[in-house]
Amino acid sequence: MQDIRYKQRFQNYENAFTMLKDSLKIEDPSILEKAGIIQFFELAFEIGWKLLKDYCEFEGYTVNSPREAIKTAYMANIINDVETWIKALNDRNLTVHVYDEEIANEVYNKIKTEYFDILENLYNKFRKELCSD
Repeated sequence: MQDIRYKQRFQNYENAFTMLKDSLKIEDPSILEKAGIIQFFELAFEIGWKLLKDYCEFEGYTVNSPREAIKTAYMANIINDVETWIKALNDRNLTVHVYDEEIANEVYNKIKTEYFDILENLYNKFRKELCSD
């Protein structure tokens, strides 16, 4: 059942990741478009850490929080950039609870320069694994 769960979670992740990827193609986004991009990031990140959690549990680990899922996935060699994942978690938590245009612009820039890469790496890893099944 857990095997099915992480595979199903990946389908949701793929959809969220694709929305984020497509939204980042917007050149010189307006403030509303940036807000939408941040929302797509929040969604992709949320599903991404849950994908890590489901996969870690499938591998036999016990995971109770996003931070624990990230650290466990790093120890299990599922992800390779734990520091960026933790920074993304902190920024995701910030953007979910507070809206400030300056913070939004900072997070938008980090999405483009750092966070998209870790989400894309996760996408590619699971896409490769699930296509080889």
